Amino acid sequence: MLRYVLLLVAVTGLATVGAYMEFEAYLDRPLPITSTVLLDVRPGSGMSQVAQQLAEQVSLTRPRLFTLWARYRGYDTRLRAGEYELVTGMSPRTALAHLMSGRSVQYPVTFIEGTTSRQALEALWQSSKLEVTLQGRSDEEILAALQSTFTSLEGALYPDTYFYTSGDTDLSILRRAAERLNDVLAEEWESRAPDLPYTDPYEALIMASIIEKESGLNSEREQIAGVFVRRLQMGMRLQSDPTVIYGIGSSYDGNIRRVDLDTATPYNTYRIDGLPPTPIAMAGRDALHAALHPSNDTFLYFVARGDGGHQFSNTLEEHNAAVRQFLLNRASSSSPNP
Repeated sequence: MLRYVLLLVAVTGLATVGAYMEFEAYLDRPLPITSTVLLDVRPGSGMSQVAQQLAEQVSLTRPRLFTLWARYRGYDTRLRAGEYELVTGMSPRTALAHLMSGRSVQYPVTFIEGTTSRQALEALWQSSKLEVTLQGRSDEEILAALQSTFTSLEGALYPDTYFYTSGDTDLSILRRAAERLNDVLAEEWESRAPDLPYTDPYEALIMASIIEKESGLNSEREQIAGVFVRRLQMGMRLQSDPTVIYGIGSSYDGNIRRVDLDTATPYNTYRIDGLPPTPIAMAGRDALHAALHPSNDTFLYFVARGDGGHQFSNTLEEHNAAVRQFLLNRASSSSPNP
């Protein structure tokens, strides 16, 4: 009798070991994934729901047993919401490890230097996989949602590429952009050159936005900043075309006319003294740095050369000559060949 009991114990033990080894092999056997599969783990999803998704999307077998094993190991509390790419060669074990890693798919949205905050919002709202909560809101309502101390949304966002995951909100990205702007502005303000004509960092931001719009070459930013800073210090008007264009608004057709220069708007720096009331675009770090570290030369004027750069002048006479040369060059290049 004892012999049969011992035999039964041995057979049971072997069966248990065999089942364990088979289950371990199941966990490490590659899933039949032939191309990348996107699996979306929604917030609050449980292990049974995820196992069912794996069964449906990558043919995971025995999803109930997989769920029991994952719960036994405590993995059900470590799932991270997000979209995950499951690739060829992944096994049930490695797929689950990936879903617990938090390395979900990231989507980019880019706010470009020199564009307006409204253009940034349009880029944001056209982004895929993003939950839109602010579309249709006024600038004032968006500023309130951001808890910003700015009085205008223009210039309140930092131009950069921001990454987000499926289900993130537009507000969460705007908060990051606003916080980034505040951080960069504070850093640049802290290291500013002495004797600048700004009463606070916001005025430096306004200047940086003008420099951003005026600069075709990064190497000229500090020279352009120097021209505008010296003009402010000498009581001269800035006479910046981009500020005029911003003041014209949506009716701008690509040309600045004499009537535009003569029309008084809060942004027409041919008609107003000092800076306009708000930034005219989003300014990046280089423009902010230039506004706070202008070149130490004597230029008071500049005009486009037509190649992205500018001709800088000390006197109005020199400037007028440079303007005439620019117009001659433009007329020559646009004339038909004989």
